[in-house]
Amino acid sequence: MLAAEKPWVPDRRDIIWINFNPQSGKEMRDVHPMVVLTTRAYNERTSLVVGLPMSTAAANATNPFAVDNSRGAGDPSYVICNQPKSMDWRQRGARPHASGKVRETIFKQACAELNDLIQLAG
Repeated sequence: MLAAEKPWVPDRRDIIWINFNPQSGKEMRDVHPMVVLTTRAYNERTSLVVGLPMSTAAANATNPFAVDNSRGAGDPSYVICNQPKSMDWRQRGARPHASGKVRETIFKQACAELNDLIQLAG
């Protein structure tokens, strides 16, 4: 007999699709990718995920709070480091993104940018 497959739970560095609505003001809205900052254990236990939204908007090329995650010409992708979010990933219908995980170098750069903004680590 085959062991039952574990249900999907987002993990650190995963890129997921998540619904950012409702939103207000300059917050991101609608369904967008998000880079997960928290561990699978935390996400599974709490139903929450803390992450950074992603965007393909060309305006982010000059955004000082965006980390370029592009993989080539004509394929823009940015991690928006000044909008960290804590969201209930189950209630918001999160699902895996086809890109899988963000590259380790991009993840470290995004975490460093976030730390510069909120100064959690020295």
